[in-house]
Amino acid sequence: RGAWMTDGRPERLRRCCEASLKALGVETIALYQFHRPDPRVPFADSVGALARLKQEGKIRHVGLSNVSAAQLAAAQKIVRVESVQNECNVFQQDDLRNGVIAACLQQGVSYIAYSPVGGFWGGKQRVRHPLLAAIGKAHGVSPYQVALAWLLALGPHVLPIPGASRAASIRDSAAAARLQLSPDELKRLGALGR
Repeated sequence: RGAWMTDGRPERLRRCCEASLKALGVETIALYQFHRPDPRVPFADSVGALARLKQEGKIRHVGLSNVSAAQLAAAQKIVRVESVQNECNVFQQDDLRNGVIAACLQQGVSYIAYSPVGGFWGGKQRVRHPLLAAIGKAHGVSPYQVALAWLLALGPHVLPIPGASRAASIRDSAAAARLQLSPDELKRLGALGR
């Protein structure tokens, strides 16, 4: 009914996967992302269900969202994890401090940063931050590009996923890949999340 619910029961994950296969008209989903551990279900049970779906050929790669470094390590003992999707931006840097981004790099796991400019509710206000504006002005780019370039500088395994409703926003976000921030700019931006 359009509501976001946390449900990590193996049978629910299977039903959702099969419904997605049918809706997409495919036999295999390239990347199946488990969006949130369910505190009512043992994490190993949920990940085990994904492993079985992979063994059956229904999914090619397993991804996890909103997980810790310890949960990633536990999941890796059950099935190869290809991606971790957690919130990360210049204002929300928990995964830099808690080791998730480093663990992903060490394990060859892509780190997908959602809400890369502050999320749906806070992005417009946060991107107006004077430091983002000043660095953007110095480079002749938007503050959005600065925020995305900071994420991209965290490592080759970090992939921000900005949302956009206009073609111009999509082009602006894509241009962040060409923006090279100085070590001083990266340091100053990194201080925003502390």
